[in-house]
Amino acid sequence: MARVLIVEDNAANMTLALFLLQSVGHTVLSATNAEVGLTLARAEQPHLILMDIQLPGMDGLDATVLLKGNDATRAIPVIALTALAMKGDEERIRAAGCDGYIAKPIRYRDFLATIAAHLART
Repeated sequence: MARVLIVEDNAANMTLALFLLQSVGHTVLSATNAEVGLTLARAEQPHLILMDIQLPGMDGLDATVLLKGNDATRAIPVIALTALAMKGDEERIRAAGCDGYIAKPIRYRDFLATIAAHLART
């Protein structure tokens, strides 16, 4: 199975994502802020990154720009986790380099289907 990095500062969202990913056999790495997430991404080279957009300090979009600008992490798919589902948000998320997004609250079937689809492409 895949190695997935979750960058999420909300404990309930982290617990749910961690549980869902582990329940289908993925290995999960976790970070509660962008800075730790960037360090883990470079060191561990996960197959996929789930990136919360609203994080303390550096936000998830700025972190994604840094990931996509680094040769070592550029090819890792990044899926945004966002409660922001307003018009124009998808364009902003994609412009930062995210390969897709999952709206919160997380609906487990859609969440797992999106993860599986992105992992199938890598």
